[in-house]
Amino acid sequence: MLYMRQTPRMMRPVPKEDQSAHTISQRLRTLKKIPAELIPLGVVLAVAVGAAFFSMGRKLYTDKTLRLKRQGD
Repeated sequence: MLYMRQTPRMMRPVPKEDQSAHTISQRLRTLKKIPAELIPLGVVLAVAVGAAFFSMGRKLYTDKTLRLKRQGD
């Protein structure tokens, strides 16, 4: 007779993870573990990615010679 049975892995409790924070405040507390030397690098990287998206969006919005559709349509 066939019946459903738990596998041995499913019988054990789930291990507690370091990244299992549930609230925003708990997640913000984990940011304190980031070394201080990496914060300026993160700011520069965020500005660069923001400038890239701004530049790309501006090019798509203002360039009238850019083909966005097929020629025959």
